[in-house]
Amino acid sequence: MSMQELMELLPADQIKIDSASLLTYGKDWTTYFDVKASAILFPKTTDEVAKIVRWARKYRVGLVPSGGRTGLSGAAVATNGEVVVSLERMNKILSFNETDQMVVCQAGVITETLQDFARSKNLYYPVDFAARGSSQIGGNIATNAGGIKVVRYGLTRDWVAGLKVVTGTGEVLELNNGLIKNATGLDLRHLFVGSEGILGFITECTIRLAPPPPPSKVMVLGLSNLAAVMKVFAQFKNRTKLVAFEMFSDKALEKVIASTGLAMPFETKTELYVLAELESQSNIDEEQNMAAFEKCLLEGWVLDGVISQSDVQAKNFWRLREDISESLAKYSPYKNDISVAISEVPSFMRDLNLVLTESYPTWEVIWFGHIGDGNLHINILRPEGLSKEAFVKECRKVDILVFEAVMKHRGSISAEHGVGLTKKPFLRFSRSQAEIDLMKGIKHTFDPDNILNPGKVI
Repeated sequence: MSMQELMELLPADQIKIDSASLLTYGKDWTTYFDVKASAILFPKTTDEVAKIVRWARKYRVGLVPSGGRTGLSGAAVATNGEVVVSLERMNKILSFNETDQMVVCQAGVITETLQDFARSKNLYYPVDFAARGSSQIGGNIATNAGGIKVVRYGLTRDWVAGLKVVTGTGEVLELNNGLIKNATGLDLRHLFVGSEGILGFITECTIRLAPPPPPSKVMVLGLSNLAAVMKVFAQFKNRTKLVAFEMFSDKALEKVIASTGLAMPFETKTELYVLAELESQSNIDEEQNMAAFEKCLLEGWVLDGVISQSDVQAKNFWRLREDISESLAKYSPYKNDISVAISEVPSFMRDLNLVLTESYPTWEVIWFGHIGDGNLHINILRPEGLSKEAFVKECRKVDILVFEAVMKHRGSISAEHGVGLTKKPFLRFSRSQAEIDLMKGIKHTFDPDNILNPGKVI
């Protein structure tokens, strides 16, 4: 591949081949893969993306789609000389329909930009997570991003009303066109949600917006033990209007406090903490919130707790949960992102705790998760002095035990981070061979020459 060939694709200012750019754009937030990108392309339109795909098909060049690069599965990593296609310059909000309460935007629009736009129209885009300031909507769709408010608002899939995509043949498809009802056969839109770029490039999307959320309060609760988690969840789920329900360990809280200087939420130190966001629109809501809290105290499930008295305090409480990943980054953690049905959480957590305690008796393991939707995040911190290669090798051995526990409880080895490169060897723990074969067939239909994110997922 020569520079002249690239220059025929795009203007020079939309191409980068310098080593710094190759390293920056050739990876995501995973840290255990060697980056070997050959060029970075920055299309501005769907037509330019289609042109790139047709060129890549002609010369059998692998293409890696790149958004905000906040992924944690290696799905946006170029490891074999691929050309990276960054969508960051496709960052325009194209139109807004007040009647339909839908917005059409390019794939490179930052999540927080979409949230701010919705607020400017007195509406709400509810899919939310810590990487909102750098993740892009196209990447969110490609991974079916979940985040912190799934228990109330669902996942990205629930808000995608239409897509414009470029397949592996360079064909442009417009899927569903923002329709609410459309009973005309297979809804191909949903194949692309969560597809991690192996079927095509998402270039534009039509996103539904919600009415503005009612006022809410944030509680931080200190729990007596692991068994209390789901009992507390059941109380708040049944008695309040629950928006979010997050759990984190005392070790996770210690790392955040040390990293950020934030204050402890209360003096009592407990093994586990829960953050609950609750709608608080009326006196009745307030009474129900306090009744649930008092019931948990009376039963001994909660040992201490605090409720936000201002927006600033609520944001600081959320930071205790959302800043965990950033506070762990310096330890190069090995991450697992797993889920089971909510009803399976207590027994699964007991099994998982046993596996981790026996496997890592001297290593630090940090737990947190979206308990309200059955999703746990496990971070194993690399011990000082242990090489990256040796650390990953040891963690991969224990992955088998973790995923066997997941399979026992009919769960998922990747709840929201995706499969990418990191979970590809373990896909059999969540998907049957028949399902994997069908996915391969669908991949071949959309990308017959295997140029789109080759080597990822399947």
